[in-house]
Amino acid sequence: MACVSQSVSFDKCYCGQGSHSSILYSILNKDHPSESSWCHYQHHHHPSALGCSCEFRRNVVLKTPELTCRLASEVLLKTLNFIKNLPSFCQLPAGDQVLLVQNCWAPLFVLGLAQERVDFEVAEAVTPSLLRRILLNQKTMDGQIQETALNAPTLAEVQRVKIFLTKLWSMDISTKEYAYLKGITLFNPDVPSLRTPQYILALQQEAQHTLNEFISMIHNGDQARFARILLTLSTLRMVSATSVTELFFRPVLGKVNMNELLLEMLCARLK
Repeated sequence: MACVSQSVSFDKCYCGQGSHSSILYSILNKDHPSESSWCHYQHHHHPSALGCSCEFRRNVVLKTPELTCRLASEVLLKTLNFIKNLPSFCQLPAGDQVLLVQNCWAPLFVLGLAQERVDFEVAEAVTPSLLRRILLNQKTMDGQIQETALNAPTLAEVQRVKIFLTKLWSMDISTKEYAYLKGITLFNPDVPSLRTPQYILALQQEAQHTLNEFISMIHNGDQARFARILLTLSTLRMVSATSVTELFFRPVLGKVNMNELLLEMLCARLK
């Protein structure tokens, strides 16, 4: 179990008024806020509390990438080990196995973060202004900058993940419940091009039924808990695999094709 403190710090809103000493200073430091001017932001705040939604459109990066990416890699390995040890998964056609992993790995990974109680801290991603790069002779390819800005996760995307984690932790999900939730998530019959969607649907329904029975037995027939868990799980559909890749794996793996990497890791573990 590992946990990194959860807080996010950001500068004033882009549409706010600054108090810089000169126009040149403002230009040179555009998109490059000073640490002393950042305000403290807690994970449970809602956009309306800040009064401006542009705060949540800002791109973010991990504050401690070395630690968090190591923990994320461990979670990904455990996730793949869970998948390859499921007899019902191994009995599926190889093509369906690949499609399910490539389409469902991101929500499964976030479930793994929840189970391992891995929290993380982010900060605003800083991209120097064009004039600043010219004056300071910073030679950065425009295409690379645009690609980073396009793929970098936003604060809003990160907040969805953190809210999901917080909700599961507040319900004190057990190991068996996590296993059933992973089964429900993995066996997604809506993934395109599956050869056996009806069989996969049956596996998903079986996981849901087993989860319901387990909750009824352990929590005295608490149907509200079952509904809350499934409702929380449904929010994982909004988790972007691209954002998860950029936030947790790009800092250590660089520009990597996660589908190819997952296929290689899965095949290595199925041998």
